[in-house]
Amino acid sequence: MRPVAAVALAGGAVAAGFAARRLAQPAPPTAAAPTLADAPETAAAEATGVQQPRLAGARGHIPALEGLRGLAAIGIITTHVAFVTRMSYGTPVRRLYGRLDMLVAVFFAKTGFLLWRAHSDHARRDRPGTARAVIPYLRARLVRIMPAYSVLVAVAMVLLPQNRINGPVVWLRNLTLTQIYQRRFLVSGLTHAWSLAVEMAYYLALPALWTGMRNLRGDRARWRLPAVGAFGLSGLLFPLIPWQRLRLLPRGINVQILPPAFSAWFASGMLLAELATARPGLLARLSRASYARWGWWTAGAGALLATTSTRWFSEGFHHPSGREYAARNGLTAAMAFFFLGPVVLAPAGTRFRVLESAPLQAIGRWSYGIFLWHLIVLHYAFPLTRTSLWTRRMGAIWPVTVAGSIAVGAASYRFIEEPARKLLSPHA
Repeated sequence: MRPVAAVALAGGAVAAGFAARRLAQPAPPTAAAPTLADAPETAAAEATGVQQPRLAGARGHIPALEGLRGLAAIGIITTHVAFVTRMSYGTPVRRLYGRLDMLVAVFFAKTGFLLWRAHSDHARRDRPGTARAVIPYLRARLVRIMPAYSVLVAVAMVLLPQNRINGPVVWLRNLTLTQIYQRRFLVSGLTHAWSLAVEMAYYLALPALWTGMRNLRGDRARWRLPAVGAFGLSGLLFPLIPWQRLRLLPRGINVQILPPAFSAWFASGMLLAELATARPGLLARLSRASYARWGWWTAGAGALLATTSTRWFSEGFHHPSGREYAARNGLTAAMAFFFLGPVVLAPAGTRFRVLESAPLQAIGRWSYGIFLWHLIVLHYAFPLTRTSLWTRRMGAIWPVTVAGSIAVGAASYRFIEEPARKLLSPHA
């Protein structure tokens, strides 16, 4: 099957963009509008003489996001360990273990935030065109993702005995991140790569969306939030449509891991990018006090815990109905929004002691490699601990898998990711 869902996602982005363009006629270029980063010339500052504070997420590196990314990586490992040790169902704590893979939403939201921020800032400054050229942007994304992933595919295919039956077609599908558009795409050591396939589809689709919204700038930038919100809502509607019953997709394709089903996760980060580059409003005020961030994080934890309720959702790794899946994705989009919100909407200079600690910063920096390699590490954790697969020894398997994944992730960063970046994108 051709990547129908990637095309659908790009089409959705184009449609959202052109719908947004209809909200405003193109305007001739004007002088760059002042922003919070340029400070007191905002309307509020002129009226009150008080300079508005710049938000932490408005520009630059945000160390606390690395810490959150590191925690999310450990959570995803925990779910996979719980699954193969039969500890992902049966009690409230085990059900939580079984849903920590929903922290992939934090990865997607962070990606949406960082890739969208330059465009929201560009629009707030009332600058014409788009903030980034498409070709350099795609090059940077490929350099970030593909070198380490390509090595992983080769190692998984060669090293794991159960993969030796796979021919060149399976290799090609996995190397090109098109495996999720096929039936029976699961390959040992690479089952988690569905999320990279989704990310790659969004890398290709986002330029259509930011190009379509390029005229929503200056005074018309207020329409950007509803436009991005509509894009996110499309991801909650996508699983509700009976694509296969309508013969719009072949039977056997898992609709629930196709890229359009995850628009809400990316949009939660894009919405935060819009808020972080706009004038601080109510949500920013709710992020100023150090104790307030716990309210955000409690709300995010509550959304995650709600997905473990057996009243509303099925337990374990069962294929849910479209309605259940949409509800779960909506809750986890809210979770990602609440987890990232107090970090990016806090005043610039706000410190997050735990998230900015040296261990979490290191884990966050290595998190891509940790995520890539953890299933292979998990595979070998069983013979290393003399444990049979499906044996309920999570207490033995989890620390070995986490420690091994961190070690291999650090090596991946040091010997693959960074050398590839310096060689292929030295000016990035």
